[in-house]
Amino acid sequence: MSSPLTRFCLGAGVVLALLQVPFAQGREPYDDFYCTTCHGAEGRGNVGVNAPRLAGMEPWYLKRQLQKFRDGLRGTHEGDVEGRAMRPMAVKLTDERIDAVIDWVGHWPMVSAPSTLGGDTEAGARWYRTCSACHGEQAQGRLELKAPALAGQNDWYLLTQLRNFSLGYRGQHPEDAEGAAMRAATAALPDEQAMIDVITYINSLDPAVSYAGRDE
Repeated sequence: MSSPLTRFCLGAGVVLALLQVPFAQGREPYDDFYCTTCHGAEGRGNVGVNAPRLAGMEPWYLKRQLQKFRDGLRGTHEGDVEGRAMRPMAVKLTDERIDAVIDWVGHWPMVSAPSTLGGDTEAGARWYRTCSACHGEQAQGRLELKAPALAGQNDWYLLTQLRNFSLGYRGQHPEDAEGAAMRAATAALPDEQAMIDVITYINSLDPAVSYAGRDE
């Protein structure tokens, strides 16, 4: 049986191969499964390659993360397996092409991801009090703090990212101010069980409320 890393690399290789093929007149790479190869149909996420849900995410956040991947602020640490697989997808994107991809992704319907971690919601609610200062009481995100919405996101992806921040795999670049702030914030979570609990609480929140109340 192939490992998640192997499946991720195979999927990434398919996308890179597509990018090398001359496109027909009027077509762009995102028309040819540029995102859906890894992130799933309509951007709902793909646990097999640890690629998160994109549908319903804030355009400003998607743009900032693609720029970070492109510019080397994210996805360069050897421990960030998924980030290192994602970075080659972004390195050749101009800001104009990033905007076009985000506009395309923005047409996908918001779909809540199922809960899979089975943590303690009550304990998670207590841990989330610290998180709410940046991400909002309903995990709807806050544009002014560059903090994205969290409710409805794939819980396995959130756990991977909390691990990455905690271990210094993400947020270590000196120009990644938001990542550094998040890396410091993970210090409030003493162990992986606390991470699982807070994520379980986040995914108990109504993503429709989060989506309606978020900053674009």
